[in-house]
Amino acid sequence: MMSMDPAILWLGLVIILLIIEIATMGLTTIWFAGGAMAAFFSTFFGAGPAMQRTIFVVLSLALLVLTRPAAVKYMRRSHVKTNAESLIGRLAVVTAQIDNLAQSGEVMIADVSWTARSRLDGTVIPVGSKVKICAIEGVKLIVEEAEPERIG
Repeated sequence: MMSMDPAILWLGLVIILLIIEIATMGLTTIWFAGGAMAAFFSTFFGAGPAMQRTIFVVLSLALLVLTRPAAVKYMRRSHVKTNAESLIGRLAVVTAQIDNLAQSGEVMIADVSWTARSRLDGTVIPVGSKVKICAIEGVKLIVEEAEPERIG
């Protein structure tokens, strides 16, 4: 039985791993494809099968551990907030007094009225106050009083 050239095997593995990465976009198999590519090139420098496998495993794991977090962070940076998620951090105006104990409160933002609760229990926020949206829980905005703007 004929044995296959190791370079062909490594190149085949690179292609398979890249196809899996394109299909899943999971940023996992791409690093193993990098390790397989290094093992592929090592065949041209006379590396034996054990050295090729070592290069593949060590480089794949190093790429996965050292570069994946930065790549994921970069990919998420381009994530566009949509709908309600985009409200967090914005200012709104209180249209009905916010009182967690009385289970009351309403704010207006972007011409839409939302039920609102204070981030801190016991805090009452009067009508007309500006509040900063801290979070969204179900259909309620969790808010805190906005810092007054300072001039000069």
